[in-house]
Amino acid sequence: MATKIRDIAVKTGEYQDNQGQMKGRWQNIGSLMKNDDGGEFIILNRWFNPAGVPNPDNKDSVLLSCFKMDRQSGGGQQGGGYGQQSQQGGYGQQQGAYGQQQSQPQPPPADPSDEIPF
Repeated sequence: MATKIRDIAVKTGEYQDNQGQMKGRWQNIGSLMKNDDGGEFIILNRWFNPAGVPNPDNKDSVLLSCFKMDRQSGGGQQGGGYGQQSQQGGYGQQQGAYGQQQSQPQPPPADPSDEIPF
């Protein structure tokens, strides 16, 4: 059975904390997993679209970061920590240690009058 070894997150912006320091705002987008045979693979959340990540430098790539799973929201990490998402939703909804259930964005309900199946 595969086991989760890291969380994968993308930096979505910055904010200023109560002490006036700039901190990173992170969104959890998936997991780095390890097979029983030692092989590693990535699972990305379906809703993640790299085109939506801020790109002020107009780069062709998106930087994804791996974090240890034991990091907690606001864990006092230098430069802002993973888990410090705005109240708009995302990984910051998690309260406490990793492993608690978190809500995921849900697609809008289907329009019953729509005849197009996609």
